[in-house]
Amino acid sequence: MTNIKAILIDDEQSARNVLTNLLERSSSNIEIIATCNNLEEGVKQIKKIKPNVVFLDVQMPNYAGYEIIKFFDKIEFEIIFVTAYDQYAIKAFELNAIDYLVKPIDRKKLTLTLQKLEDKLNKQLALVDYQTLLKSIKDKNYKKIVLPEIGNRRIVNLEDIIAVEADGAYSTIHLKGNKRITTSKNLKYFENVLPKETSFFRSHRAWIVNLSHIEFLNKTALTITLVNGVLKAKISRARVDDFERIIKF
Repeated sequence: MTNIKAILIDDEQSARNVLTNLLERSSSNIEIIATCNNLEEGVKQIKKIKPNVVFLDVQMPNYAGYEIIKFFDKIEFEIIFVTAYDQYAIKAFELNAIDYLVKPIDRKKLTLTLQKLEDKLNKQLALVDYQTLLKSIKDKNYKKIVLPEIGNRRIVNLEDIIAVEADGAYSTIHLKGNKRITTSKNLKYFENVLPKETSFFRSHRAWIVNLSHIEFLNKTALTITLVNGVLKAKISRARVDDFERIIKF
């Protein structure tokens, strides 16, 4: 997983600076999207930005870090407590925090904590993939697919996919509205994962097209025009007959 969105909440500027520096120098893919000096401001940012993880100081004015539970009906982000006192570890695990760090922060301990975080978030993403696939199979409608976008997972309606274009070891998903998504999966992956009952056709070694969006076939140029002429995909000469038979031009 990449681009783990993080918020830092600590009333001490120096502590925020130290943790920011350590995270930026770590091998993890954490993106610090906000730093806050009190819990109230932190809660506002959490509700606005919806981070994956919150690094939360325990001792702060007005509210202790573990009082964050008062502000949410459901905690939908991971918590890593940062404290100068080891005794707060008990509170951390009562709140189901993924881990806690004791100041001054040890780099090796931070590395282990970040690995725990990435492992847990990856399992959550895998569960989303599985649940979406299972529902699609049960409903037998094959309407959605989970796209392993770089840094994220995105659930997309199959009908919104115009074409999938190979880009080396990656793929570009062309969507309605002239939108694009880059994914770390190659074209073979999508050829296998796209349901056979849908209207996707492998027209070329570098292209899979959605037949629902076909507008024109140029057999001389070996191109397929899609979406109001905006996108042109390639078709191999060996696939033209199969294409015409399926599309019934």
